Amino acid sequence: MPKITFLPHEAICPAGTTVEAQPGQSILEVALKHHLEIEHVCEQSCACTTCHVIVRQGFHSLNAPTEQEEDLLDRAWGLEAESRLSCQAKLADTDLVVEIPKYTINLVSERH
Repeated sequence: MPKITFLPHEAICPAGTTVEAQPGQSILEVALKHHLEIEHVCEQSCACTTCHVIVRQGFHSLNAPTEQEEDLLDRAWGLEAESRLSCQAKLADTDLVVEIPKYTINLVSERH
């Protein structure tokens, strides 16, 4: 069973955390199941970039991004070569290390 280590994030998980996941789940599904409230304004429909994450380890084990996801990622704040939309990135059998960016392009956060 793969594990996802979420690096510390000031608001979402200040100490960071490691959780177990099932192959085939998205990073966002796993995060939400473990009460890590990553923003996801479009409700996981691949229509925004608020669930953008950076996969620091295990990136190449994920499913390939679609053209739609790649187009959306071009708009994400802090885009890096290992960026993915967490609602679209599906796990295989490899452990991941994930960084949740400090900011999103969402002007109004649902949490505040």
